[in-house]
Amino acid sequence: MAGIASTGAYIPMTRLPLGLIHGRPAKDGSPEKAVAYYDEDSVTMAVAAAVDCLSEFDRERVDSVMFASTTYPMREKQGAVVIATALGLRRDVETADYTGSLRAGTDALKGALRAVAAGAAKCVLVVASDCRMAAPRTPMESNLGDAAAAFLVTEDGALATLEASSAVANEMQDVWRSDADDFVHSWEARFVVEKGYVPSVSAAVRDLLEKVDVGVDAFAKIAIYAHDARSHATVTRKIGAPADRVQDTMFGRVGNCGAAFAPLLLCAALESAAAGDRILLAGYGDGAEAFAFSALGDDTVAQHRAGVSAQLERRRSLRSYDSYLRSRGLDKKEWEAAAGPGLAATVRMRERDADIGLVGAACESCGQVHFPKPHVCYKCHARDRWRAYRLSDRTGAVLAYTFDYFFPTPEPPTIMTVTDVDGCRLHIQLADVAPDRVRLELPVRFMFRKIHEAGGRGNYFWKAVPVEA
Repeated sequence: MAGIASTGAYIPMTRLPLGLIHGRPAKDGSPEKAVAYYDEDSVTMAVAAAVDCLSEFDRERVDSVMFASTTYPMREKQGAVVIATALGLRRDVETADYTGSLRAGTDALKGALRAVAAGAAKCVLVVASDCRMAAPRTPMESNLGDAAAAFLVTEDGALATLEASSAVANEMQDVWRSDADDFVHSWEARFVVEKGYVPSVSAAVRDLLEKVDVGVDAFAKIAIYAHDARSHATVTRKIGAPADRVQDTMFGRVGNCGAAFAPLLLCAALESAAAGDRILLAGYGDGAEAFAFSALGDDTVAQHRAGVSAQLERRRSLRSYDSYLRSRGLDKKEWEAAAGPGLAATVRMRERDADIGLVGAACESCGQVHFPKPHVCYKCHARDRWRAYRLSDRTGAVLAYTFDYFFPTPEPPTIMTVTDVDGCRLHIQLADVAPDRVRLELPVRFMFRKIHEAGGRGNYFWKAVPVEA
């Protein structure tokens, strides 16, 4: 039976204390939100969540990738294929993007479950990721956060199965963003909640309960999308949800992460679900959708996931609100590299496996690993005798490092390293660590990140991050 076999999540470790938005000093324990740093976007977060989801699963099994986002930076270039390449999936994998609505994440998950149930696919990776921006120092800015969630849907899903779903279409101009807009816009808050959000979600939930013929109290966990904490409290009262069963929305810690918000809440609910628990999930955007899931509670599968709770623990606060503005390109200072034409498409295609997948080469004669692939092995001098060697899912150790205060970054310095990975030495940036925590032999893993936007498009590579980060 088609179901969810694994989940994954990614919450950026960078946090913006909400007090800084309004000019107040940050205090320990004060409300904050998760923000994608200057080298992160919806694609890099999606890859990170997918890596968590696919841990201990054979990636060769994946035959389809569905990517959901309202903030994928390219208007005419598929994001799912970038993610599939970064993950090293098969070249014959099917790829599709879902966008245009905050329901894109739940739409993609529903599409995957239906595709597997119909026999059109056997193993589908669904990833939802968003990093939406509101105008600086506005009330909406405090509520929006960044995150990604991933699901592996298979014929024999071991975590949860879908019982039923319902949907309500509701055309209204409540929350929107056009191609010409950098920021999300919203109509007056009370109008959005009273005429759009509450009646749409309530109707979708009511229809779902009629389908499954139970009351809302039959669900052990109730995960509801919301614009903010107040509107969430309003809708949970409206549907009669028992307070002790309502899934924490993580406002004040993460924020509303758009198309990834409802999927992230489902990940969190499944993380602590017991066998037999029923989970109610509701998403919103141009109407609403509601889903009834049955948790199978396979602990052997759940053990490998980092999960939402672990993601919440890893955090660092931005030093100032100006640092946040610079990381999003919202100030007018020349901290970014000059634009220029960017990397040539021919070079990008020729080096895509190395750049996007961090794929090196192992000498077939002596086993020495190289990156990038040369013509001659420096150890045994064999010529053009190579097999592909994926480095992105390995761990390494820092051999040398330097602090670069000239390379453009919102919070200098940029940390450059020489890192050993299985005998191969990589010249690579180190991220997600304070300068005073860097040391020789620091164990590191690798994360897909944005390097620059020369040519007006995202150019991606990998960075080292501490294993414990």
